[in-house]
Amino acid sequence: MSGLKPSFLAGPDGKHICGDQAVGQGRQILFITGFLSKRRGNKSQALSQWCHEQGWGFSCYDVRGFGDSEGRFTDYTLSDWIADARTVMKSIETGPPVTIVGNSLGSWIAWLVAQEFPIVEELILIAPAFNMMGERAKTISKDRRHQWHTAGWMPWDDDPLHRDWPLSWKWVEESERYWVRTFDVTRHVKTTILHGLQDAVIDPEGSRQFADELRRRVPGFPLDLRLIQGDHRLSSPEHLELFRRLVIREV
Repeated sequence: MSGLKPSFLAGPDGKHICGDQAVGQGRQILFITGFLSKRRGNKSQALSQWCHEQGWGFSCYDVRGFGDSEGRFTDYTLSDWIADARTVMKSIETGPPVTIVGNSLGSWIAWLVAQEFPIVEELILIAPAFNMMGERAKTISKDRRHQWHTAGWMPWDDDPLHRDWPLSWKWVEESERYWVRTFDVTRHVKTTILHGLQDAVIDPEGSRQFADELRRRVPGFPLDLRLIQGDHRLSSPEHLELFRRLVIREV
């Protein structure tokens, strides 16, 4: 990843948030990963390269308890991951204006922290997972939801990628609590939502409903909702090119 240097920031509990950072001029982009995604994925690598080509700054990180960051996964919940985003934002807020690119759950976190930091001038949200755990609790069977609530822990599902990462019921409670407050503060930050219509993981209807509610509450909000053909990954060459053009402001 071009020009990046490792960064180590202390989280609220003293555990290190490990990331990568490149200093640039005029603009900087912060990438916030999706649920159970590490910071050096395809989207992050592409963003890093584009920033390098433009001379912009770039930052990405792993949340505490996952990837290269310190701590145990089960010790952290949504509020901690939001706190990690705040910590990273504070480390770059004296630099150029920030565009946050969020992926899946990282998109919702991006939206929330953007309302707190005036240096954020733009959001690009890819398949945003608004109220991710609250929605998950509604879609699983009543028996599984009861088991999650009473046992206190449950993986996202039984897929090999998820079953070894148990989530506490606190994730659901916090998700619902943050969702209720999602529109309490709305800075007029230019926001683009990119969501595949064939996304079977994060329902694109959630993006549509978010856009409708935001426009109802804040008429004239600078929101560009783009529901396009594609699945959750949006990884085809055509999607990557659209993503690139959005980032470098060609469209």
